[in-house]
Amino acid sequence: MIQIRNMNDITPDQLGQAARVLSDSLPWGYAAPEDAMREIKRRLVPENTMLAVVSEGEVVALAGMMDPTYDGRVFELHPLAVRSDRRGRGMGRALVTALEDAARSRGGVVMWLGADDDSAEGETTLAGVDLFDDLPGRLANFKPGTHQAGFYMKLGYGIIGVMPEASGPGKPDIYMAKRL
Repeated sequence: MIQIRNMNDITPDQLGQAARVLSDSLPWGYAAPEDAMREIKRRLVPENTMLAVVSEGEVVALAGMMDPTYDGRVFELHPLAVRSDRRGRGMGRALVTALEDAARSRGGVVMWLGADDDSAEGETTLAGVDLFDDLPGRLANFKPGTHQAGFYMKLGYGIIGVMPEASGPGKPDIYMAKRL
């Protein structure tokens, strides 16, 4: 049985498990569990919401919602990480839904996120191309491939912008949002 719990209410050992999930899921951002632990502790403040999926006492997924902007109407979804052996079981969807509900309860009307396409081979049709050349056309013909953008699109998120070269040549950051 899984439970979604506030990360302020989990044990120190479970906090370490969460850091390993984050480091394993997003190694380009958090090369070691210590980096991930610093990020988690930085995010565990009252303005933010950090949730964990706990299964049989073990953290297998986590997600966060950053403090609101635009007078409390807009929240950022960051991070979202699911342990690789637990993906495809609805945990990411459950976490995103819980964060959207939390944002709504605080007066939020929009949830947004950034999703870098920074893999060496590029996962989306926005990677490895000159986005300064016909960006509207490239967005109109966007295909997520194996990128996380496909997951978010299934949850109703759409592309609201792109930052070309954010992670290097041909490696854009894709901004997505959803009306709550």
